[in-house]
Amino acid sequence: MDAFYASIEQRDNPELRGRPVAVGHPGARGVVATASYEARRYGVRSALSSIKAMRLCPSLIFVSPRFDVYKHVSEQIHDIFNDYTDLVEPLSLDEAFLDVTHTKGGAPSATLIAREIKERIYDTTGLTASAGVSVNKFLAKIASDYNKPDGMFVITPEQAADFVAGLEIERFFGIGPVTAGKMHLMGIRNGADLRRMTEPELVAAFGKAGHSYYRYARGIDNRPVEPERIRKSVGAENTFADDIHTLDDLKRELALIREEVIRRMSRASFAGRTVTIKVKYADFRQMTRSRTLTHDADAESLTAASEELLMSVDMSDKPIRLLGLSVSNNDTYSIRPFEQRLPFKEYE
Repeated sequence: MDAFYASIEQRDNPELRGRPVAVGHPGARGVVATASYEARRYGVRSALSSIKAMRLCPSLIFVSPRFDVYKHVSEQIHDIFNDYTDLVEPLSLDEAFLDVTHTKGGAPSATLIAREIKERIYDTTGLTASAGVSVNKFLAKIASDYNKPDGMFVITPEQAADFVAGLEIERFFGIGPVTAGKMHLMGIRNGADLRRMTEPELVAAFGKAGHSYYRYARGIDNRPVEPERIRKSVGAENTFADDIHTLDDLKRELALIREEVIRRMSRASFAGRTVTIKVKYADFRQMTRSRTLTHDADAESLTAASEELLMSVDMSDKPIRLLGLSVSNNDTYSIRPFEQRLPFKEYE
């Protein structure tokens, strides 16, 4: 979907149409969740601090997120996907992989199906979507970002090798700014440069991810579209409006976050034995502490373990800006990812 949250807000409020909009909260601790395309022209992007966003675009309008509305629209979109195939792998509320090798009906090609889905999404929601069509997930993901907004881009098998060769390394799936910076130091700036590296060289430099980079440089991605996947953890966190200075205040915040984690575990029928707290200090240094229980965590044991872990947090002249709590260590639990990949910081 194109600027999903912001597009919904502009759809529902005509006064916002054509104006730079950021979904999120203004202020020193605010973060942009999504920016409209009008705002993106100024350099406003997701995860940017609200203060910096306002400096880039003084006319920026902040709108508080409405996650219940976003989820409802997402469900409408996924209902459309499911009319074409059962092989739908959601990545978030607004993005998914579809395998249309064998379809339930509709047009006789992936390109025509993508066009039909785009039209149905617009007719149903009034929102635009962009589609990427190719032979595997790696190429389709890249293609989906190529002609935004309201675009479609197709990479055929014959085009794949040349397309990847000319692709900037920053546009590769799974390569973030830190990895891209390291690759630049190695003289790797595009797919052709990456293809010159041997697999052992990439593994030596980037660990297990080197195997994927080696294949991606050749347009190879054999991962199937998986409508269900293993859920490894459930958690929640909060960035505080004002830094926390005392352990008592931190305990009160932990209790609120723990209630949210318990709700999410219940909603997902999730069980796990490892309890982890995360703390980020005012200077942005971060620490985590974990404890593995002898049984699956319930409300009582989660309370005891999280409070015990909290006692190990050093608060001597170190104000805290963020606190998180998660439960993990369940390798056998499977979920449909769409049902669980909701934004964790709904109350940030």
